[in-house]
Amino acid sequence: MAKKPLNVGMVGYGFMGRTHSNAFSQVNHFFDVPFRPVLKATCARDAAKAKAFAEQWGYESIETDWRKLVERKDIDVIDIASPNDTHHEIAIAAAKAGKMVMCEKPLGRSAKESRQMVDAVEKAKVPNMVWYNYRRVPSVTLAKQLIDEGKLGRIFHYRAKFLQDWTISKDLPQGGQGLWRLDVDVAGSGVTGDLLAHCIDTALWLNGGITKVSGMTETFIKERHHNITGKTETVGIDDASLFLARFANGSLASFEATRYARGHKALYTFEINGENASIFWDLHDLHRLQYFDHRDEGRTRGWRSLHITDGDHPYMDKWWVPGLQIGYEHTFIHQVADFLGAVGGGKAAAPTFRDALATDLVTDAVLRSAKTGLWESANG
Repeated sequence: MAKKPLNVGMVGYGFMGRTHSNAFSQVNHFFDVPFRPVLKATCARDAAKAKAFAEQWGYESIETDWRKLVERKDIDVIDIASPNDTHHEIAIAAAKAGKMVMCEKPLGRSAKESRQMVDAVEKAKVPNMVWYNYRRVPSVTLAKQLIDEGKLGRIFHYRAKFLQDWTISKDLPQGGQGLWRLDVDVAGSGVTGDLLAHCIDTALWLNGGITKVSGMTETFIKERHHNITGKTETVGIDDASLFLARFANGSLASFEATRYARGHKALYTFEINGENASIFWDLHDLHRLQYFDHRDEGRTRGWRSLHITDGDHPYMDKWWVPGLQIGYEHTFIHQVADFLGAVGGGKAAAPTFRDALATDLVTDAVLRSAKTGLWESANG
């Protein structure tokens, strides 16, 4: 039976544009979903780069103005994989045009921007999703299942960290392609809205809402050359961010992110301690979930390393035989599969724009707390 085509208009051609394009291209090979994504058009300001990207990934056409892409009648879904300062305007215009909208994280540069984006998609009643892909790591999804089944019991502690080291050099400039994350006007914030946003989204999904936070941030290199202005300018983003939090369920939490941790390229871990059991996950070993259950027989009680490759593990029945693992790129394929399945069933696929707003409320509260030195509400 032929599947209904879903024409994709991609904004952006960088790292995230590649991961998304791969997901749209691969999803029908492995998942039974009601739509067949068609790479209809890609959009970038640089026509030559847009053309090269389109040729590499099989897009049928290009645009150099996202407004024209949004206006096209042959586009069903707008996928925003461009820098943070573009998300707000594009998403609102796409919603008003009646397009489905998928957006890279963070949703907006601030909760204020994000709230306006939420209002736009909900007023237009268009399907929407934000690419917090770590929810779709099978071992993380299994952690969610174990928590929801009550295996951990009452949750006491949640701790997470995301460490990188790529911005340590004082000679690294800010602004422009690849370095816009160091430009506060484009990024909105530094590691708080970039790395910690992933940690926060996962935490909210696994452990429920965060009520208040106490945070601190630091910018270690105060000035950098700016690629766009050609001048040495003040650095407005945070290089490191740490915060304590209280969850609505009474558990305590600590979160840390930095781009100044030598030897770490993408060390994302979380640990959750409950009255009955604990779990630990590490992105560097993403196909495993560490699990400790105090109710095990005493002589053999200990941490177990669960190898998430069997057909009864989340998503894994769609892939290879037990024992053969999958990787980072598969999380985006899972996300597209869930989005298409939800659209076909007339349901919302999390994380929606409203879900992502909850994360941005937390990151805003962390940044406020870093300035005031006070505990701040994470409820807006």
